[in-house]
Amino acid sequence: MFPLRSFKAFIAKNDLFKADQKVLLAVSGGKDSVLMVHLFKLAGFNFGIAHCNFSLRGDESLRDESFVKELAASLDVPFYNTHFNTKAYAKENHLSTQMAARELRYNWFEEVRQAEGYDLVALAHHQNDAIETVLLNLTRGTGISGLHGILPKRDKLIRPLLFLSRPDIDSCIATNNVAYIEDSSNSSDYYARNKVRLNVVPQLKQINPNLEYKFAQNIQRFSDTEEVVQQLVVIQRQALIQETQSGHTLSIEAVKTLHPQKFLLFELLKPYGFSEYVIEDLISSLHRQTGTSFFSTSHRITINRDTLLITRTSTEDAPNIVHISSSDELIHFKQQTIHITTANSLEFERNKAKAFIDADLLIFPLLVRAWLQGDAFMPLGMNTFKKLSNFFVDEKVPLPEKENIPIVVNGNSDLIWIAGMRQDNRYKVSATTKKVVIFELKFT
Repeated sequence: MFPLRSFKAFIAKNDLFKADQKVLLAVSGGKDSVLMVHLFKLAGFNFGIAHCNFSLRGDESLRDESFVKELAASLDVPFYNTHFNTKAYAKENHLSTQMAARELRYNWFEEVRQAEGYDLVALAHHQNDAIETVLLNLTRGTGISGLHGILPKRDKLIRPLLFLSRPDIDSCIATNNVAYIEDSSNSSDYYARNKVRLNVVPQLKQINPNLEYKFAQNIQRFSDTEEVVQQLVVIQRQALIQETQSGHTLSIEAVKTLHPQKFLLFELLKPYGFSEYVIEDLISSLHRQTGTSFFSTSHRITINRDTLLITRTSTEDAPNIVHISSSDELIHFKQQTIHITTANSLEFERNKAKAFIDADLLIFPLLVRAWLQGDAFMPLGMNTFKKLSNFFVDEKVPLPEKENIPIVVNGNSDLIWIAGMRQDNRYKVSATTKKVVIFELKFT
């Protein structure tokens, strides 16, 4: 028996789509996506099948493509297929193979959705995928939004199998004798997600055999908690932040009464793009004199007597910001240039003018900008964070020179390199590094 009733109930409960809408199914040929196809067919929904051949596993990739094509034909539904040179794309854009494949497939799914008139794209993520995502987020560091893992619906993407666990899917496939194909890379723990799947989750299931059920409950609680928190933040933002002719204001006295202060102030100011470290520095500076300023990439907060004045930065007062795309080889920042090259060998040399970064950790586009109040990083050789302002003091950098030092920033807002001085320890090359991105600072 197929879990058709639960499938329909999950779609209705989460308002994933209406019965008359067209849905494009992303199908690899594995158990999860094949089960999704059969459930859509049994439910009588209007759908098509999309398959990506990433050209990564030779004959096995061609086998997958042929299987999915035949599946679509047997069910008499539209089939869309594409081939990617994933390795070349990853190299050209300085991405890991996994990130390259992700970027390629999501972009292509959206192209097909729009071109062929589909309302949504369905992905076959299930409860165990959500568990792995939460564990990875916790390992890397996350706020409350990272604790709910994968959401059933986000923009044009839906995940109608999140009510099922991997054992549920295995059982359903076996009971109904459903044909599928196995991706051999799933058995390798080379990638971080596979490490969690193959090594961590089985250990946790020894502690609690009902891990999937408990995590599903926890994830729902986290999601509900985030929703409640955001509702309260909206109310607080409307009550505390006042619109003026020049921008917005927030009473310093009101900031002092917030509890928990750092968390709530970060959430209140989130629409203006201020980082956690800037918020931390702002809180410690509330006693400073009028005129003290703090910047995000789009806004400025200025202490103005007993209020914080929030204004959008103009071209004149915004910190100098330069974007680095994955294909850039040279960028200019004030009177300096940064040359960008790649190497497949684990290159490293002790040279302050160069930074050797693990390419798989980069999230493009990168930024190069001047330092901001509240900036912090983990200096190479250390395992703790250090305020950049304190680092400059220790290095005896004169105040006028601070503004001219290029700061290379990752797409997740981490500081990667204080150019010409020190790179971040989290991005150093290691024994597992497959490709190195080399930044070199030169004066023009």
